[in-house]
Amino acid sequence: MLRARRRPFVVAAVLALMAPAAAHPAAAQQHLQSVFPGSEWERVERDNLEAYGWSPAALRDTYEFIRDSANTTGLVVADRGRIVFTYGDVEELSYLASVRKSILSMLYGYWVENGTIDLEATMADLGVDDVGGLLDVEKTATVHHLITARSGVYHPASNGGDNLADAPPRGSQVPGGYMLYNNWDFNAAGAVFEQLTGRNIYDEVQSQLAVPLRFQDWDRSAQSKSGDLSVSRNPAYHMWISTRDMARVGLLMLHEGNWDGKQVISRDWARRIVSVVTPLEEMNPVGRRDGYFGYGYMWWVWDGPRAVGPFEGAYTGRGAVGQWITVLPAVDLVITHKTNSVYGRTTSWESWHRMIELLLEARGIEMPGPYPWR
Repeated sequence: MLRARRRPFVVAAVLALMAPAAAHPAAAQQHLQSVFPGSEWERVERDNLEAYGWSPAALRDTYEFIRDSANTTGLVVADRGRIVFTYGDVEELSYLASVRKSILSMLYGYWVENGTIDLEATMADLGVDDVGGLLDVEKTATVHHLITARSGVYHPASNGGDNLADAPPRGSQVPGGYMLYNNWDFNAAGAVFEQLTGRNIYDEVQSQLAVPLRFQDWDRSAQSKSGDLSVSRNPAYHMWISTRDMARVGLLMLHEGNWDGKQVISRDWARRIVSVVTPLEEMNPVGRRDGYFGYGYMWWVWDGPRAVGPFEGAYTGRGAVGQWITVLPAVDLVITHKTNSVYGRTTSWESWHRMIELLLEARGIEMPGPYPWR
């Protein structure tokens, strides 16, 4: 059963930030090394925030911005593996939207590396087809093309929320030659994963991530697929994960697949999926080229002239109405955000990036701006 929201988390965050903070040099020494959460996260107490490098006053500004200018229902900021700031109900299970795709890319690694999944297998090789049939050229798309959004297959997906409306005519693009964010690719990637591994995606989330990372709020029974199967055979594999467990996923990626000494996902795969496959200048539709993201293996990767300073090597999972797992390796930060879709509200990209800016300022990190959310 899904949890009801717990508003006291907001109150607790505010009270913690409003209290006076004192610097403790001993605490700073204690916190030099990164850590991993056990059954609970370690938190930086309010009187140690300054020693840990955070400005309580600037965090108050962040809180006020979120309260006044966003529809955040959960936020976790983890610095060196310790929680320094939360907002909202971080335990609540809610819909991840397209962040599911970034998590699927992580699950692929084990099966690619043991040879079960051949990324060069084509749709024809695998017998993949869909309602009304795929075109011959579309059947030459590979699994690799699916998980990098370069299939050239513009068949409608069973769910919306993509750029299909901006797609070129079907059959006009050779697979691999053109990136378009199309849910057909991602849903087919889920179906292919289950076909080749014989494993349900949600069981894999549980065995590969929830158990070894010690998710605090995981509920296998809350997970379910959806979509209009009269439009496409492949359902969307939506996920329900709490904000604080999303932060565990981000921390695993920050450490390149390593969790407290155990390589949960291989380092090579963890690096590969957040490397740029489609650079900023090749993103489609063309309007995406005015931004700051290229695309990897179902992760959005900072690219181009703005991928500097704290954004060097940074990447994010992104989901509709305000779901993000954002990892900033250059500054050892993981920031996870939820806007529960049941309330019919959205937190915009602009609000999210302003939050990032405020959090970096609170950490004393200079922005390499100007940035487009200004």
